[in-house]
Amino acid sequence: MTPEIRTIRDEELPAFIESMSAGFLERPDVDKVAEQVKPLWELDRTWAAFDMDRIVGTFRTWPTELTVPGCARIPAAAVTNVTVLPTHRRRGLLSAMVAAEHAAIRERGEAVGLLWASEYPIYGRFGYGPACRDTILAIDTHRTSFHGESTGRVELAKPDPASRDAIRGVFEAWRVRQPGEIRRRDVSWEFDLGLIETVWDPRWKGFLALHRNEAGDVDGYARYRSEGKWEKHQPRNVLNLDELHALSDDAYQALWRFLTEIDWVATVKAERRSLSERLPWLLTNARAVTPSDPGETIWVRLFDVPRALEARTYEREGSVVLEVVDSEAPGGRSRVHLEAGPGGAKARPTKRSADLTLDVSALGAAYLGGARLRDAVVARGVDEHRAGALAEATALFRTTDEPWCSTFF
Repeated sequence: MTPEIRTIRDEELPAFIESMSAGFLERPDVDKVAEQVKPLWELDRTWAAFDMDRIVGTFRTWPTELTVPGCARIPAAAVTNVTVLPTHRRRGLLSAMVAAEHAAIRERGEAVGLLWASEYPIYGRFGYGPACRDTILAIDTHRTSFHGESTGRVELAKPDPASRDAIRGVFEAWRVRQPGEIRRRDVSWEFDLGLIETVWDPRWKGFLALHRNEAGDVDGYARYRSEGKWEKHQPRNVLNLDELHALSDDAYQALWRFLTEIDWVATVKAERRSLSERLPWLLTNARAVTPSDPGETIWVRLFDVPRALEARTYEREGSVVLEVVDSEAPGGRSRVHLEAGPGGAKARPTKRSADLTLDVSALGAAYLGGARLRDAVVARGVDEHRAGALAEATALFRTTDEPWCSTFF
């Protein structure tokens, strides 16, 4: 029988969790998971592939918004929980679920789709391109100190509703000025501070440091956990930094200084940090910071190309006609005339001759300014109809500052 693709009903949520968990090679308490996520998930965005009465594939999205270059924000669909049972691979189930939700995304008017890819080769064929990158930073606290001094003060805070609201306020102020960052789900803050125990992972039991400026306002925070380690009767603890965000250079430096100067800590390890992190320049010995395991984070797919292109700003003036190859578009492609600059952009459908023909996945990769368009087109090719158009478009989309998404989903 041909599997049925549709959104699930309330009573089908445990079966969805069971199938998804098998796809991720996990064995949680299905009933507890279903009970916890039922009020959190939007079931009209929760798709399943049914083989008769059994769920054999899963696909879900949740609504968010993406900050783009120039700091405008556009509505986005965040893709997650994508699985197909090993017994039903290579039957087109993923393609069918993707097609169903992509149609719904367009109908809802969400301009872009976002995801973290567990496997790199999968999502380019659905129009997604890797648009942000990050790295792990390890700081040898015994080999460096900081330039200059900091103002304000750092204090430890008890994870509670008051501190939750404080750090959420910092993040909200920060994410609207950071291209690549997204709006987080409300419940994320409860999980991140251990105020609610998630059935997926152990309850978070860490420390929360707040930075207050000279006016006494919280303008930065760090969440971290300690990993005990001793060598030759000496403390060599590892401090695992879950996240650090700051609204000022002073708060940023003060928080990093605080973390590296904690007694017993030999190493501060920070995952999901920006490749253009300013930290090394603040240290008297930049070699004390070792980056490792760089990789892509969010992948971007443009659903409304003119709207997405108009939403961002561009650091250079330019004009280019793009023919975007997209199997989901009417006729398999669309053509848009982009006139852009630091003051904004106009992107209009056009019948003019194209300067470049490229895949929508390449445009998604370059959209936030972190990937060079000339590199992003390699996988699926490009046709340059006007000499120099690819170089011009590459320069047009590139940004000085690296986009960064610190929010995993």
